[in-house]
Amino acid sequence: MLRDKNLIPLSHQHQHALALCVRIERASPIAGADVAAWQAEIAQLFQGEIQVHFAAEEQVLFPAARGFAELIPLVEELLSDHEWLRGQFARATTETMTAAEVRVLAERLSAHIRKEERQLFQRLQEQMNVEEMASTGRKLDEALKDSQQTCVLPTQATRLKSAR
Repeated sequence: MLRDKNLIPLSHQHQHALALCVRIERASPIAGADVAAWQAEIAQLFQGEIQVHFAAEEQVLFPAARGFAELIPLVEELLSDHEWLRGQFARATTETMTAAEVRVLAERLSAHIRKEERQLFQRLQEQMNVEEMASTGRKLDEALKDSQQTCVLPTQATRLKSAR
């Protein structure tokens, strides 16, 4: 099923985060000397986009999803993911992660995003009528207005090396 236009702004932000996750996976194992650079990039994405993204989901999307009894357990699981991820983003901001922890963050963030896209978004599109989806979309647009829609450019340390 195609993504409803009202959820596309969240999906675009998911793509930005997934791109970082893929780069971390491909760069692993991360050299100790590069861990700080990866943490800086993670912190930049969190502060510029993910922080506002989480708030929009928690203030708009999750309450809408709770209107459907079968989605309540999924929403609770996603909220738990947000709590764990926020803790890891805070650690990246203070540069207290190890290379292995950077990799685990990327794996968990990727799994979380896929759960939202494949389960929550899909089921909301099946359950909500056109008016409910449009109302949710307007509220999401308002909630996301302060996010930075910028592309984080890799540094020398976080740029993927070509395999020769």
